[in-house]
Amino acid sequence: MPPLPRPRLLQPLLLALLLLMPLPAARAQVQSDPEGPAVPAAPAAVDTLPGMPPVPDPANLYSEAAANRLSAAVAGALPRVYVPDVGSGDVTVIDPATLTVVDRFRVGPNPQHVVPAWDLGTLWVASSAGRGHVGGRLVPIDPKTGKPGQPIEVDDAYNLYFTPDGRSAIVVAESQRRLEFRDPHTMALQRTLPTPSCPGINHADFAIDGRYAIFTCEFGGALVKIDLVAGSVVGTLKLSRGGMPQDIRIAPDGKAFYVADMMADGVFVLDGDAFAETGFIPTGIGTHGLYPSRDGRKLYIANRGSHQVSGPPHGRGSISVLDFGTRQVDTTWPIPGGGSPDMGNVSADGRTLWLSGRFDDVVYAIDTTSGAVRSVAVGHTPHGLTVWPQPGRYSLGHTGNMR
Repeated sequence: MPPLPRPRLLQPLLLALLLLMPLPAARAQVQSDPEGPAVPAAPAAVDTLPGMPPVPDPANLYSEAAANRLSAAVAGALPRVYVPDVGSGDVTVIDPATLTVVDRFRVGPNPQHVVPAWDLGTLWVASSAGRGHVGGRLVPIDPKTGKPGQPIEVDDAYNLYFTPDGRSAIVVAESQRRLEFRDPHTMALQRTLPTPSCPGINHADFAIDGRYAIFTCEFGGALVKIDLVAGSVVGTLKLSRGGMPQDIRIAPDGKAFYVADMMADGVFVLDGDAFAETGFIPTGIGTHGLYPSRDGRKLYIANRGSHQVSGPPHGRGSISVLDFGTRQVDTTWPIPGGGSPDMGNVSADGRTLWLSGRFDDVVYAIDTTSGAVRSVAVGHTPHGLTVWPQPGRYSLGHTGNMR
């Protein structure tokens, strides 16, 4: 009997089956769970600036500043809220448990921010220059006693930050348009970096790997990027609207920065690596301060309620709560009676957002679950308060940019 003819459909069927099979490269994109659906692969480890502490969770750079995760370095620190009063030249000290003022001490003209040191052992009062653009100072506070130490005179110290490796303090000399890199303990000058393209340089945050920082230029409607490895200015970015950027904070995954603009009434979204504006989110009148929640899921946004740099009181202040994942505002909490919420931070347990009432001479203690507001009277024109202690391994400055 002659051999049967070979079916002509066999080869096309085999080819179709092969094309339907997933390629090995595609399978490498996920981690398989034999009892459940595939899940995305974990983020790659972060190659940090030499000397900078590692990033344990690349998906949440705030993981070590979670609720009540206190470092041994803050053991013995008094639980206090330190409020710099610009207009009265003093610091008001509040016991957060009782919401009462327990101390007040003179620090000299124009105290702007109370700043935790990189090693968490000192709180620094940063005071800006007065008329004639001279007369700034740094005043140390011992957080175990709550008392001030000997002032260190500088030309101008509107704000204070620390390099991620802890080797330098960065004094933000706003009136001089420069950054001063100083010894983080003695504040002896190491070097200066002029920033002539950035009028009103004041607030900053740092890349997830610590290799660059982005500062806001309040009076130039722009941002300036600083290469911390080369110690140089990378470039300046003009924002598309508004014109008065204030605070800036990085997203938990390090892929974006959020920039509050007091004239735009919202936050810009920025690709820090590309140094490019990628979006805008409306929030409220006079958008000013930015503070991540202790679980790294939300961003509390203080809307000062006024476009004025000084007064009038009783504006239309509010707090917007933004979801980092969706980049949408979940809710907005109004300040009863108007108010002027400005700068501050979140309590160690994450339950209270403390903010200065800039034009109302009060401090707000805001419940982060309900938005309920309690107030404490302080000195004249309170500004960048800090609540202490805060969770985290080290501080990058401002009122507690903790990592």
